[in-house]
Amino acid sequence: MMWNGTAFELSGPEDAPVVALIHGLGLNRQITWEGMLPVLGARYRVLSYDLLGHGESAVPAGEVSLTALSEQLVDLLDHLDIAKAAIVGFSLGGMINRRVALDHPDRVSALAILNSPHEREAEAQAMYEQAARDSASGGPEATVDAALKRWFTDEFHAENPDMVARVRRIVVANDPANYAAHRYVLAAGVTELIRPDPPIDAPALVMTCEHDSGSTPAMSWAIAHEMTETQVEIVPDLRHLGLVERPKVFSGAVLEFLQNCSW
Repeated sequence: MMWNGTAFELSGPEDAPVVALIHGLGLNRQITWEGMLPVLGARYRVLSYDLLGHGESAVPAGEVSLTALSEQLVDLLDHLDIAKAAIVGFSLGGMINRRVALDHPDRVSALAILNSPHEREAEAQAMYEQAARDSASGGPEATVDAALKRWFTDEFHAENPDMVARVRRIVVANDPANYAAHRYVLAAGVTELIRPDPPIDAPALVMTCEHDSGSTPAMSWAIAHEMTETQVEIVPDLRHLGLVERPKVFSGAVLEFLQNCSW
């Protein structure tokens, strides 16, 4: 389905509580959530969609910002007459769902923040922002192979070359300018989310992987310490795209968390 340039899907029981899924930079709704959708869709009404200019969604005419990305979801919820949802966000999506919770707390029943970045040292922050600016010239193809090494374990690369190649095709297919704009939000947007006042008080699951170099376990603990009601899970061995590499680990944790929330 398509509305106002946003491609989306709804699945699961129509009368069930709503869970909204937000993918990360350069990806799309299918590759990110296909391992989790069957599990969540058996119990919940699941909304998945493509970020601005990603997948089947239209490239935005205006500026890409964390607020613009959060309002994309809020506008979609309004269009679908969904008053409130549990919002599951991966990487950049885990920044977007926090922005929604800060700006529209009445729309959020729970948050799952998966492999999402947080405060960096000043030197690292400057480096990330500059790398994002530089990516405008080379496009996603200039950095995708290095990213894939950070995203999947060596064993997964060796045993699942077709899936790695599929992820690569999806990333490379992104419009270079739109990709760079979203990459800059991923780099710079964390500064909007540090030490929120008042803190986000929605129930939250904060989850990452042991060897995720960009969304580290320390970052997940920092996110949790700045919220009022959180649980943290660190998945051993995996890297950034652990939810694609071992989706059952993530779907099981998210399902258990949601089942324990008051809707």
